[in-house]
Amino acid sequence: MKAEEFDERFDRGEDVTSELDMTTVQRPNVEQRRVNVDFPEWMIESLDSEAKRLGETRQAIIKVWIADRTEHRDNRAA
Repeated sequence: MKAEEFDERFDRGEDVTSELDMTTVQRPNVEQRRVNVDFPEWMIESLDSEAKRLGETRQAIIKVWIADRTEHRDNRAA
């Protein structure tokens, strides 16, 4: 299929995923590395309480909070 036909089908809202080679797809900046961080007991209890309240895991809460903090820092620096 030529690019023009692909674009037209996409613009009409048709499903074009069958035309894509998904075997080599990669999401940028999502390679994971493991880190170990020691937290005081009170902080873990606070994290667990918030995670339970939100129905998330402790790890998810930590990731969101760190992402939020670093995103704000990056925005202020720009």
